[in-house]
Amino acid sequence: MISLRALAGAILASALLLGTAPAAEAAARPGNGRVLYAGLSGGEGHLKVKNGTTRDAVVTLVRGKQKALSFYIRARSNATLKGVVDGTYRVYYTTGTHFSTSKKRFTRSATYRRFDSSLRYRTTSRSATIWTLTLKPAIGGNATTSGVDPKDFPS
Repeated sequence: MISLRALAGAILASALLLGTAPAAEAAARPGNGRVLYAGLSGGEGHLKVKNGTTRDAVVTLVRGKQKALSFYIRARSNATLKGVVDGTYRVYYTTGTHFSTSKKRFTRSATYRRFDSSLRYRTTSRSATIWTLTLKPAIGGNATTSGVDPKDFPS
């Protein structure tokens, strides 16, 4: 006779050995607007992102050579990143499916791009900068993007 407790233990051990972590990780898809990295924050600027694509996205701001902020935008959703410090930033973004929280990247169908123009943030006593970007070609849009080698993408 086989003990159910022993059988359950064997099944659990088999699952751990087979590595079911990717399925669990896929279930941990970040929430819309979730800040993934905040190395330089606390400012008054905002970045609004409209993700009109069918894939989730991560948008990353880089100031100089330093990664400043990074946040997650779900497919066909809008999100606002608050707390952008004054300065000039390059904007990188990646889209894809199956985001890995441990690897901090998409593991399937990933694309890597950056906006060709920089964004300048400046706060005065009366105003703060708010930029809006759309991650889908838009009629009348004026922002161009270029592909980025995945190894050159700020991670």
